[in-house]
Amino acid sequence: MQVTETLNEGLKHEFKISVPASDLDAKADAKLVDLKDKVRLNGFRPGKVPVAHLKKIYGRSVMAETIDQTISDTNRQIFEDRGFRLAGEPKITMPTEKDQVEELLSGKTDLTYTVAIEVVPPIQLADFKSFSVEKPVVDVADADVDEAIKRIAEGSRPYNAKAEGAKAEKGDRVTISFKGTINGEAFEGGTGEGIQVVIGAGQFIPGFEEQLTGIGSGETRTLKVAFPKNYLNEKLAGQPAEFETTATLIEAPGEVTVDDEFAKTLGLESLDKLKELMRERLTAEFAGATRQKVKRALLDRLDESHKFEAPPSLVAEEFNLMWNSIKAEMESSGKTFADENTTEDAAKEEYQKIADRRVRLGLVLSEIGEKNKITVTDDEVSRAVIERARQAPGREKEVWDYYRSNAQALAQLRAPIYEDKVVDFVLELANVTEKKVSKDELFKDEDAEKTAA
Repeated sequence: MQVTETLNEGLKHEFKISVPASDLDAKADAKLVDLKDKVRLNGFRPGKVPVAHLKKIYGRSVMAETIDQTISDTNRQIFEDRGFRLAGEPKITMPTEKDQVEELLSGKTDLTYTVAIEVVPPIQLADFKSFSVEKPVVDVADADVDEAIKRIAEGSRPYNAKAEGAKAEKGDRVTISFKGTINGEAFEGGTGEGIQVVIGAGQFIPGFEEQLTGIGSGETRTLKVAFPKNYLNEKLAGQPAEFETTATLIEAPGEVTVDDEFAKTLGLESLDKLKELMRERLTAEFAGATRQKVKRALLDRLDESHKFEAPPSLVAEEFNLMWNSIKAEMESSGKTFADENTTEDAAKEEYQKIADRRVRLGLVLSEIGEKNKITVTDDEVSRAVIERARQAPGREKEVWDYYRSNAQALAQLRAPIYEDKVVDFVLELANVTEKKVSKDELFKDEDAEKTAA
């Protein structure tokens, strides 16, 4: 066998391999000998079929199998000998002309092919004990608990019918029926009966609720509005519309008393128990936000400490996934790059950088996990599946069956578990210091951080 490296540029390599026909023939014959004891042919006793006869019948298929196995074994040996870690599947180029293929399958010519690969560069891991990471910490204050309970109470606020002849004011709840038209034509989804609207709540398209101010029960008005340019229904986005609207009931908001009785309406025995529950929820919420901040800080530190060329094919793949998602989201919302104060070229450049960072961090995390024998157990994956199933009440078995029969879906569950375990491993070595911050500081730029990480 002869192996010649024909390309060595950065992370890209290409080899030309030639395997003598005699080697292929010997391997094929060995397979035929093994087949002799398994095959059953009319006219021959088991194990007594001549190899030459088997070759006439199965020669081409056995040679094809031999060629595939030889390519696989040869490539693996080439990569192992050179310590290559592949970034993707190798690209193999073989003879395609009919005469060449026929001669190869007949064992009359050598196997000659090329294999092109892209490799992951060697990664020299940093000294994680030198890392310093700040951990923002927020204590749950009584005011935070009271505010959370107040939000719940707002959702349970009673409304009482106003006196006859009373007009609707901001904060009132108005029950309406309406018929919408665009250019005089009714449109799908433009009618409603018995719809409750709280003036000022911002639940309807801009301008709709405000025009209900001053309306009385039994009164009909024509509300003139325009659908937002980023409205989900593209046919309605940006369109001016009129809604012939009749108010059937005007209600004023009642008082909500947050006490033991209110707590009982939520299934709790007392206000103290409600406060205890809300404190636990807020503690968990703050802890989750803290975790995201610490993880982002650590990933930034890993990014700074591991600068190397990421495999272009992996970066391109990651970029395409993100870019296709961004384009689809913008198309559905009706937004343009100008709306985001940028251009398409500038956005592409920014997402290219994010893709490069994600790929490098993924490789670094993988290297850390591999060198330190960090693994994800089947039990950990099963617990993740169970958690997903719990999030779909009534469809638990459907969710469970989906993951158990879908290897790719399971891999998508396994990946974040693995990442978190590697992050925890590094944090154990790093110097983590706590810093008291406000709630606003903790949650500042949370969405941006999730995107960049």
